Order: sequence, then C-alpha cells, then structure tokens
Amino acid sequence: MTNRDFIAASLQEDVGSGDYSTLACIPATAVGKAVLKIKEDGILAGIALAQDIFHFLEPEATFTLYKKDGDRVKKGETAFEVSAKVHTILKAERLCLNCMQRMSGIATITNQYVEKVKDYPAKILDTRKTTPLFRYYEKEAVHIGGGHNHRMGLYDMVMLKDNHIDFCGGIEKAIIQTNKYIRENSLDLKIEVETRNLDDVKRVLATGNVHRIMLDNYSPALLAEAVQLIDGKYETEASGGINLDNIEGYAKTGVDYISVGAIIHHAVSMDLSLKAQII
Repeated sequence: MTNRDFIAASLQEDVGSGDYSTLACIPATAVGKAVLKIKEDGILAGIALAQDIFHFLEPEATFTLYKKDGDRVKKGETAFEVSAKVHTILKAERLCLNCMQRMSGIATITNQYVEKVKDYPAKILDTRKTTPLFRYYEKEAVHIGGGHNHRMGLYDMVMLKDNHIDFCGGIEKAIIQTNKYIRENSLDLKIEVETRNLDDVKRVLATGNVHRIMLDNYSPALLAEAVQLIDGKYETEASGGINLDNIEGYAKTGVDYISVGAIIHHAVSMDLSLKAQII
C-alpha cells in the first residue's frame, strides 16, 4: 500500500460522502491557517506523513516547519503551521492528528528503551504486533525513535517459531526443510529459529544453516549462558517478558538484539492539537 492509497482509504473512511459540518457553514473559498501544538514532552514523529495528507487534499497547501521527525519536543512548543483552504484543514485535521499522535507515542517509548541500552551493543527491535494496515507507519515511528525494524511481514524473513517447529516435527526437521524450500524456490531469505531452552540452542547449533537464534522467555542468567554457548556463530535475539525495568539486565548479556512488542502495542499516543489561527 502506497502513502496515497493509505491516505485515500483513510479519508474515505472519515469523510465518506462529505464533511457536512464544514460544508454547512464554511464557504468553499475560505482560506485559513492551523498550528500543530505539542501538549506533552516526547519524540515527535509523523510530520512527513502529515504533509502528505494535506498535499493529497490540496497540493498548494504550504507548511512552515518548526520541528522535524525525531526531534525531542516539550509541552507548549509548535511543530508546524499549515496554510490552506479551510475545507482542507478541517478534512485533514483528524487523520493528521491520529497518525502523528500514534507515531509520536511509539517513537517516544522506543526512545526510552533505546536510552536504557545505549551503553551496550544490543539493538532494540520491533515485532509484528502492529495495527492492521498501519504497520508501515508504526515501524517507521520505531525507526524515528532510534529503534530497528524486524521483518515487515511473513514474506521478508523466515522465522521458525514454536508452532512451526512443533507442527513440523522438531527443530532439526524444520531447519532442514526450510533450507531445502529456499533453495528450490531461489529465495533470498534469512532464517531465524526460536528456542525455548539451552537444549534447543544446542540442537540448532548442531544443525546449522540459520542466521539468527531467538532466545524466548529466558532469564538474564540463562540468556548469558546461551549467548556464550552460541559464541558469535549466529546472531542472537532476546524476546519475551522484557520491559523498561529489566531490559538493562538483558542487554548486559551481550545479546545482539532485543525485541520488544510493547514499543508498539503498549505505546500511548502523544497529546497534540491542531488549532485554527484566524488570519
């Protein structure tokens, strides 16, 4: 889905047959200005998308930018001003705010996790625990907040999780069959395998032909043991039960990646407002 497809579908959902509140009382020729006000501290995200939303409705709309995506902002600051037809401003307002508030909330919590591990080599990853049809923008917000993106979907990386392994009949069989399938179909895909204990790790190491080993729901002590066992042969990723209070303990183990679904699905939207400025 392109930006234009997303914006068109979102506006159709919201505007439908017409913005009758605006049509009823605002002349079609009226021109105005609106100011994006920041109402709480955090990391700003979604300004580029906001501009695309306004320009979709009115290519001639003009912006004065005071902030950019990724800026650390404080309550009371102004992110941008937009000048356009009043009908454009009122149609775009809610979609613009919904996207920016959601993305800024994700960027803010992601940055909190990134700051917790800044003294360690571990990188913060997102997951597929996203909002349907808004995944691209949520993952972009993670990137803006200083995190890294895991696979976008089921199509750009193989992840053999517990259900795949159990349904297939074991770790070894799942890895062997996956490599065979990739070769036969000339696919350029990396393989990640989820492990639940040190015995699983040993079985993956014995089988080989993977790129990354996920260490799911390990304690920091067990994770450190697993990382030492893997000894750099493959990338390592910690997952499960990780939060702001305990993430540093996981980062200390030397693990390469720490995936945290909460940076998207537990993010709280940032408070923003788009206020009319009479001209």
